[in-house]
Amino acid sequence: MKGIKKPPRRAPDTVGSKTAGSRRARRSSNTQLDASGLLRLVKLSLDDDQADEVVVIDLAGKTAMADFMVICSGRNRRHIGAMAEHLKARIKGAGLPSPPMEGLAQANWVLIDGGDVIVHLFRPEARLLYKLEKMWGGVWSDPNTVVEDENAGDIPPEKAET
Repeated sequence: MKGIKKPPRRAPDTVGSKTAGSRRARRSSNTQLDASGLLRLVKLSLDDDQADEVVVIDLAGKTAMADFMVICSGRNRRHIGAMAEHLKARIKGAGLPSPPMEGLAQANWVLIDGGDVIVHLFRPEARLLYKLEKMWGGVWSDPNTVVEDENAGDIPPEKAET
């Protein structure tokens, strides 16, 4: 196939460059979904896939990288992988570019960069290790911490009747 020229390769987006900063602007301008609409889409997808312990952290005013961070747990690697693939398909189906994902091969911690919404899918053990909710100022509840209930008396939670 002589005579056919390939278009020049574009440099990948890099942190700190003009292209990385405009990536977010390109994503939001290609669709009618704003950050809160994308957040609703993410929450709907995670709810449909039965994600555990979904936490949404409002990042407005804390960082310029995104408006919201969503953190949730999956039961096992297969569950986390399926949630990631379904979420990627829904975001793409909403008219946004296919979001980049990291960690899908191991599925201990999958990061999905939706532009204005960043999603972290964790195995419960990895979530306890990294404690992103605590780092970003979200609500963190450590399952190893006993929360005292004034109506429960001195009965340990595992002995209490349900």
